[in-house]
Amino acid sequence: MKIITIIAAMLLMTQGAMAKEKNNNDGFVTVKKTNLVKPNGEKLFIVGTNLGNWLNPEGYMFGLKKTNSYWMIDQAISQMVGPDEAADFWKVFKENYITRDDLAFIAATGANTVRLPFNYKLFTDEDYMGLTAQQDGFAIVDKVVGWCKELGLYLILDMHDCPGGQTGDNIDNSYGYPWLFESEKSQQLFCEVWQQIARHYSNETTILGYELMNEPIAHYFDNKEELNQKLEPLYKRAVKAIREVDDNHIILLGGAQWNGSFHMFTDWTFDNKIMYTCHRYGGSAKKEAYMNFIEFRDKTQLPMYMGETGHNTDEWQAELCQMMRDNNIGYTFWPYKKPESSCMNAFQKPELWDSIVVKFAEGDRSCYDSLRARRPDAALARQALKGYLENCLFKNCTPQRSYIKSMGLKSE
Repeated sequence: MKIITIIAAMLLMTQGAMAKEKNNNDGFVTVKKTNLVKPNGEKLFIVGTNLGNWLNPEGYMFGLKKTNSYWMIDQAISQMVGPDEAADFWKVFKENYITRDDLAFIAATGANTVRLPFNYKLFTDEDYMGLTAQQDGFAIVDKVVGWCKELGLYLILDMHDCPGGQTGDNIDNSYGYPWLFESEKSQQLFCEVWQQIARHYSNETTILGYELMNEPIAHYFDNKEELNQKLEPLYKRAVKAIREVDDNHIILLGGAQWNGSFHMFTDWTFDNKIMYTCHRYGGSAKKEAYMNFIEFRDKTQLPMYMGETGHNTDEWQAELCQMMRDNNIGYTFWPYKKPESSCMNAFQKPELWDSIVVKFAEGDRSCYDSLRARRPDAALARQALKGYLENCLFKNCTPQRSYIKSMGLKSE
């Protein structure tokens, strides 16, 4: 009888262990070889979009080419209407650009994941988007987490703009060079901010994972291979900081040169919940053009995910999505929303935008004489800025049905 009791207890323990493995870390998405696995044991294939331009404004989404990073845009707006009204613009922009209605629309298409690009300054006391202290990063992300939880979406947190700049171009709001890799102070802040975020969200199952940095080390620099060698050590350092407070979440690592190159990575066993993320715009949509991603995925036996793609014809996008589905590469298109086209939900630039805002921002502002000579009428500038804030609201957007269909999502 005693032996039977022991055997029964052992069976219960085995069943409990199997159930625990099947249920994946108490509700978190996890990594199982080259797949992501949901808490119920089912495979998760990422399909979704990026909430770009919201917490990391970019020039081209304002119709600007030369004035193409946040600090440049903010400077131009401040010169038109003053720094206080510029701060007010950004505060309303954060309220209007993405709302629950936008997330509900995304969920209704059948998407399962959104990637949220953000600037690290949202979690510091640095001047950013209308605030200079007590930044509202957690308040904003908490809100998005709540919407995603309600709507059944997973959320990837993407530090698009790192301390010092990790890319060296407009997309990271930097000063033309990836100073992050040259500055110990910036690297320490990078790790501290990620640890702060991880501590806050350590038990939040709606968050799929933390993407440490977007598109590190652009291809422009003669010393890019030297910089490339600094990428994996910094990733390891940040992962270590995160694991001190959070063992639950997947950590996403992007390759250098626009998330396109992975040859600098030599160790993918230092953590048991990492995956890699690639980006690709343009070129061929056929498998052969993506073999470096597929071969790296197969070598590491870890998931590979296309964090950004798009800005192409519907035919190209549909072919690419089929290729990615066939080769087990999940994807989130860039971006969800922008003026005019090439997104899931588009809006119109307001009247006066090009003739007032774009004309001034893209013109000569190199000295005070130029500023005084070219500054537009403040009332007209305010009207144009207010129009942008109104037009970007969900109710004023137009779904891009063929674009959505090309992503393999429901367009009606």
